[in-house]
Amino acid sequence: MSGNADDATDATPGRGGADAVPPAPEERPHPEGRRNLEGIRIDPVVEAEYEPRRAVISALVEDEPGVLARVSGLVSRRQFNIESLTVGPTTVDGHSRITMVVEETDPGIDQIEKQMAKLKPVISVGEVSGNAVCTELVLLKVRGEDPDKVHAVTEMYDGRTLDAGPRTITVQLTGDESTIDDALDAFRQFGIIEIARTGQTALARGDVPTAPGEKPGTAGEPTTPDDR
Repeated sequence: MSGNADDATDATPGRGGADAVPPAPEERPHPEGRRNLEGIRIDPVVEAEYEPRRAVISALVEDEPGVLARVSGLVSRRQFNIESLTVGPTTVDGHSRITMVVEETDPGIDQIEKQMAKLKPVISVGEVSGNAVCTELVLLKVRGEDPDKVHAVTEMYDGRTLDAGPRTITVQLTGDESTIDDALDAFRQFGIIEIARTGQTALARGDVPTAPGEKPGTAGEPTTPDDR
């Protein structure tokens, strides 16, 4: 009977030396890569086959509290890089337009669109074509020791002087990203004190809708095929 008892003891999980000791947390394998929309991890080798590129994504959304936080939180949780994010009203009451600039691979851009499309406040979302009209606004405060030169550079970039004092000058500039970057380089000689950039906003050219399915509308009129 003693032999049978010993056999039973050895077969009990967690007792004796027969069972393998599980690895410590730091010794366990850690998978790499981000997860896609379904929660499946993206193979970093496959993702590396695509070069990241800048993309402008436009979304038509219902204007309700927290919609911007939901969109930005959804994208950031998936570890996508947002360069800029703007939101503003459209021609339809209760609708807003979110414009997002990202630096991502083609699979990443596709995932962003799919994730955003599943959010209830999002009516329509898609990438804006490369020839779209894109612009941003920047407020720039510089030292005012040489106001004549500051005003000259401001006019060179079709800017406006919003505030001029004995110590500082604040100007407004608009244009595409490269124009703004060039202007900032030109203003550095005066000593930049503060910068506020809105980030890019965009509209598709001609009759092409900026967001898929979007139609021109006015207050109280639907802008999408499902009359949302």
